[in-house]
Amino acid sequence: MPEILTNELELQQEETQRDKYLTFIVEKEYYGIEIRYVTEIIGIQSITEVPDLPKYIRGIINLRGKIIPVMDVRLRFGKEFREYDDRTCIIVIDVDNMFVGLIVDSVCEVMSIPDGEIVVPPDFDQSENKFIKGIGKTGNEVRLILDCEKLLKD
Repeated sequence: MPEILTNELELQQEETQRDKYLTFIVEKEYYGIEIRYVTEIIGIQSITEVPDLPKYIRGIINLRGKIIPVMDVRLRFGKEFREYDDRTCIIVIDVDNMFVGLIVDSVCEVMSIPDGEIVVPPDFDQSENKFIKGIGKTGNEVRLILDCEKLLKD
């Protein structure tokens, strides 16, 4: 009986998270990630640098006793470093039980973007948009939907 209840609760949770995206800003662009990956959003905090990591991995943080690597999304996208301020946030995501903090300029909101409003990105140059899973249309604006797995593993 408990297993059936657990499966039912998981299905309900998936249903409530369907089409929901956390949106944020990097430079002047709006991005979104599926809410199912997001575990929490925290303000910028002290980051311990670790040698011999890619430049976009800024280091690690201690989040309530859990060591989490943090990635500056600006640097991951090849943009210039910008000093962190009071709007800078860390979005902690969980991809296949791998927790990573994404440093973004600011967090906007959680919004619904139905599957029918998401299109495949144009195939200009795959190296430029390899982290983009789709383009979400929201009124007259667009949100670039990130592929969290490629962002962490490529």
